[in-house]
Amino acid sequence: MNSPPWRAWYKTARWRALRLTIFLRDLFTCQKCRLIEGDTSKLVCDHIIPHRGDERLLWDENNLQTLCKRCHDTVKQAAEQASLRTRGVWH
Repeated sequence: MNSPPWRAWYKTARWRALRLTIFLRDLFTCQKCRLIEGDTSKLVCDHIIPHRGDERLLWDENNLQTLCKRCHDTVKQAAEQASLRTRGVWH
């Protein structure tokens, strides 16, 4: 199965620069657990409202937040999966 075309946006210099801008704005601090993490490989630039391919939401700085990988991969993903079930996307 091919990846969606928007996946390639995450490999651009524009995304890398935006990601760093968000980390700097948030002072390298997870917006959920408040962990301060200087190693950016342990941080995620997360979309507050999932973009689902909507370019406007993907690039909107007000729709982005810094999360540590742990919060992103647990708390945030659980909320998104629950939302899919609620919307009837998954059965």
